[in-house]
Amino acid sequence: LSWSPLKVKNFGIWLRYDSRSGTHNMYREYRDLTTSGAVTQCYRDMGARHRARAHAIQIMKVQVIAANKCRRPAIKQFHDSKIKFPLPHRVLRRQHQPRFTTKRPNTFF
Repeated sequence: LSWSPLKVKNFGIWLRYDSRSGTHNMYREYRDLTTSGAVTQCYRDMGARHRARAHAIQIMKVQVIAANKCRRPAIKQFHDSKIKFPLPHRVLRRQHQPRFTTKRPNTFF
């Protein structure tokens, strides 16, 4: 069980899986709140990318990884303190909408 489920952490997962052609060792990284969440992500990701069934995957080790020890660019991109996300198509909630209006709603700000 994870010791701080309110803080996002980087998890490194070492695993072995059986594919159609043989057995492979692999290291993967995920960001999650808990160890079990990261392992669930791993099973789903392996199923999606490699068509590996859960019974064919053996998880060897799961470890919390410090930000400076992360290897994968997909995980490193979230380590920027000035990271910003777009807010596309923001729709006004009904309680804040006027009952009748003469112009179309603007969802782009």
